Amino acid sequence: MYFDPRSLSRTALSLILFGLAAQPAPTRADDAEVATVTVTGKKAPVVKKIDKTVHDVSSMPRAANGSAQDVLQSTPEVAVTADGQISVKGNTQVTVLVDGKPTAMLSGDERAVALQTMSGADIASIEVITNPSAAYNANGGAILNIVLKRNRKAGARAQMQASAADHGLWNVGTSGDLTSKDISVHGNLAYRRDGTQKFRRSAVEWNNPLSGQTGTTVQTSEIFVRRKVHSAALGVDVALSDTDSLSLSVKYNDRGSRPLHDTLNVARDGAGQTIFHRISYGPNEQADDSASLNYSHQDKGSALKAMVQRSHTKGLIDKSFSDVFVEPARATSYSRGATRSARHLDQATLDWSRASAHGQWGMGLDIQDQVNDLHNYQASVDRATGAETPDPETTNGYAVATTLSAAYLTDQIRHGKWEALLGGRMERMALRVRPADGAMQTGRWQAFNPSLHLKYAASDEADLTLSYRRSLQRPDPRDLNPFTTYVDAQNLSRGNPGLKPQLLTSWEIGANADMEHLSGSASTFYRTSRDTVADARSFADNVLVTSKQNGGQARSAGVTGSLDWTPDAKLSLGMDGGAYRVVLSTPDLYGAVRQDGIAGYINLRASYSAGPDNLSLDAHGQSSAITPLGRHGATSNVNLSWKRQLSKTLSLTVNASDIFDGSKRTYRTAASTFRQDGYDHFLARRIYVGFVKKFE
Repeated sequence: MYFDPRSLSRTALSLILFGLAAQPAPTRADDAEVATVTVTGKKAPVVKKIDKTVHDVSSMPRAANGSAQDVLQSTPEVAVTADGQISVKGNTQVTVLVDGKPTAMLSGDERAVALQTMSGADIASIEVITNPSAAYNANGGAILNIVLKRNRKAGARAQMQASAADHGLWNVGTSGDLTSKDISVHGNLAYRRDGTQKFRRSAVEWNNPLSGQTGTTVQTSEIFVRRKVHSAALGVDVALSDTDSLSLSVKYNDRGSRPLHDTLNVARDGAGQTIFHRISYGPNEQADDSASLNYSHQDKGSALKAMVQRSHTKGLIDKSFSDVFVEPARATSYSRGATRSARHLDQATLDWSRASAHGQWGMGLDIQDQVNDLHNYQASVDRATGAETPDPETTNGYAVATTLSAAYLTDQIRHGKWEALLGGRMERMALRVRPADGAMQTGRWQAFNPSLHLKYAASDEADLTLSYRRSLQRPDPRDLNPFTTYVDAQNLSRGNPGLKPQLLTSWEIGANADMEHLSGSASTFYRTSRDTVADARSFADNVLVTSKQNGGQARSAGVTGSLDWTPDAKLSLGMDGGAYRVVLSTPDLYGAVRQDGIAGYINLRASYSAGPDNLSLDAHGQSSAITPLGRHGATSNVNLSWKRQLSKTLSLTVNASDIFDGSKRTYRTAASTFRQDGYDHFLARRIYVGFVKKFE
């Protein structure tokens, strides 16, 4: 079925503007205010809603001078590896939002660096959404929503925090707000000298089924990436009336590093042995900015929210290198290479909800237009003259434009002990791959994705839940690259512009119980994935070329649970974990390969407060697990934080991260054309000492 996404976008934008003008009084069901109630008291650390769990992290000691990754890592049900890979209850398909909306910097491969350099002191809460309702664009998986702090009390306030660690790493930041009756201005500035030390090893044995040739390649490297990070944000909130408000916010981040990267390569094939050092210096750069305008109308029993947002990120990864040959001895060779990327994300949303006799219903529109531009350059350099000769096979450029138009409807029903949240989301997607040279390829899909959340109050202390969601996962723009890209001496990468979205479904059944000092939950889940994107491998001049293809399938089923005990006001203990079985069907050269494995995770946490001191510990463990045609090893992480309140406005913080250095992850892949064994070791062990000073 053909449709014009630009026409649909214009129609939706017209509806948004009409809604603003008409102000019919209707955002999402759980955001509407049925009545205004002022309550003074301590905020609950965990709030469970029918479709999500909200964790208050505003006073977390580790957040005071830590990063957003530190905060996520300390959040129950969430696992984050040292290199920034996120999973929620074992689900690795995770979308990260900020204040409920996607941004360009968190929509691609740059997400890990963005979270590692985002200040944790700015975060108020983390919403964990394992099975998102139809009101959210889930993109095939779970959602983590980072909710930023907003202090709107009248007056002027400011806060400054700073900390330092070994290796010359430190950070400093300040934030503040000025609020009067009808207007509030808030902002922050921060500077970080961040860094990560990495050790890597990869050993590959390959065989070319076409030529019968075989060979081995071993790579080892050590690198310390030191980043300089600048960030700034400014926001203005204006109360237009008792029911209407307008908010404008802008943000900017800039990250840069110039790491020395020395990789030792040892290669053997029928022609003999080659040993050389590949040395590069970067630079690597990334900058992102965003601006959003929000309008809100809140009335008795109804709410309307409209938002327009534009975000942009650009990056440079310089791949220039020199090859210093050890065996056979010959002159150093030089190469100039770089990958430049840019992502533009424009979004407009309208959320409308109204109280009804049986509960609350909501509807909304979501229009997203995303463009990814990528340019790869690779050239050999003449040592004597400096002249560059571009490689036509790995010098290329292309753009991926994705237009997503969605409309959703939800109905939240309460009847006696029952509560239900029904939803449906109609999505249309247009995907256009535009090579710098060649014809454009276009794909169009549409789908209706339902969602269901049920809750039954078995008693005042316990309830039972059931949730279901189906959604599409868009292909990664980098996987759609129609050209060959240089990766390293072992392999090349080539995308597949003909990839189509993956279809994912998820079921979850659970039980929750809350008593005076004890709360717990248990659940079981079942997830499936169809048209899963998998690696496809071939050879070109005895160099491994890795591409992408649909055709894989995945199923997982397991149990998860959590338990929190607060015997008194000073001590709290908690744990959560899960075990699950994963079945993968992955296409390989001679047919599909079926794998079956058991995996699990566990998180432990403890907090003790006595007078001016607060001591907290969180420990995490992830078991080994299967991957397509392979397996990765287990990892662990233990973090300790101490906060001492020196005065009413001054506190000392000490954060010890990964104190047992358990972040080393091994991996193995065994395909018909090659076997690879190796490890990635990100040294996350750090002790940060810092302070937080408040001015009121």
